[in-house]
Amino acid sequence: MTHLPSKRLILSYVFDWIVIIAIAAVGAGWEYIEPFKRPFSLVNLDISYPHQYHEKIPTWLLVLVALIAPAAITFLVCMIFVPGPTASRGTPKALIWRRKAWEWNTAWMGLALSLATAFMITQGMKLLFGKPRPDLLSRCQPDLSRIQQTALNPVGATFNPNWILVTADICTQTDMDLNDGFKSFPSGHASFSWAGLLYLTLFLASKFSVAIPFLPPRPFSTNPAHTSAVARSNLKLKTSLPLHHGKDASLASPTSGEDRVVPVRLQAAAPPVYTLILVLIPVGSAIYICSTRFTDFRHFGFDLIFGSLIGITTSWFSFRWYHLPITRGAGWSWGPRSYQRSWGIGVGVGTYVGTEGWSHRGDGSGGGVRGDERDLEMDEVALRNGEGSRHDV
Repeated sequence: MTHLPSKRLILSYVFDWIVIIAIAAVGAGWEYIEPFKRPFSLVNLDISYPHQYHEKIPTWLLVLVALIAPAAITFLVCMIFVPGPTASRGTPKALIWRRKAWEWNTAWMGLALSLATAFMITQGMKLLFGKPRPDLLSRCQPDLSRIQQTALNPVGATFNPNWILVTADICTQTDMDLNDGFKSFPSGHASFSWAGLLYLTLFLASKFSVAIPFLPPRPFSTNPAHTSAVARSNLKLKTSLPLHHGKDASLASPTSGEDRVVPVRLQAAAPPVYTLILVLIPVGSAIYICSTRFTDFRHFGFDLIFGSLIGITTSWFSFRWYHLPITRGAGWSWGPRSYQRSWGIGVGVGTYVGTEGWSHRGDGSGGGVRGDERDLEMDEVALRNGEGSRHDV
């Protein structure tokens, strides 16, 4: 019998969504706060580039590429490919759609967490550092007659009257937002694009097993000289290993009977090279977006590097927050928290999964974790497939 998730558990995830939205709202609210304006020199060529009114990647296009497109792609993958061949015939459609819905939910929660966190961190750092953009002087339109009034330190005037630091009070620009001219560090386009597109890369790599082959640890030796002592107690696991026939049969069987051992070279294989497209297109798009911020004179190189690091960090963290490791998780996300632990656990409790499962009807035997496993028998099949099949490569 299939038990529905408890309202307590559902509300805990609804609150997760509220927190994620709140993180993004904080970042958006910081847009209306005046940033620190770092003093600058009127003869600094690094901030003398012309202002480009038409950006190659405007903000609306960035949102389309880094947020809407990954959201649409992850949704389609979850609806079309999940649960894949791990669902046996006769599995109730309700269970299949529950798995699809859960994978969809975790896919979007991870994406939202990555983008929201990167956005908030980037917006906050822009306010704190107040670094001038490469096109600041074009935005500023300084009044040269006010150099002395706005001078921060007149020491340089000994050599040249213009070799001094001035404050933003020298600017006369009223046609554009001057505050934006002091938001060069870090790059918001860089952090946002990597947060969304690298998360998409990790998601696709997980679902379609695009990774360097992973060799799981073995509880016994593959050395034939050691096999006789260890294999008799452990090699009953041979049924879970892929047995090779025909030409490779002799290689797969250095010993006979229960001493059969699969060589290391036959325990994993490289994915098809064309699957790298799933990785290269999103990553290449993020790199291109970063390059446009350099050629549009919006950011310096270090601004782009640091912004990229923010996005890379939040995307990896958010992906792992909701998903198993790419090479070991068979493409699945973590399961839901259990009913009693849905709002947190105390000191000394090691996990958010309990024996009562996700249903308030869970009793540890029928509606708890064991009962859920009987309802979702595909989980056990997925686990077996994940221990040596293409899903674990």
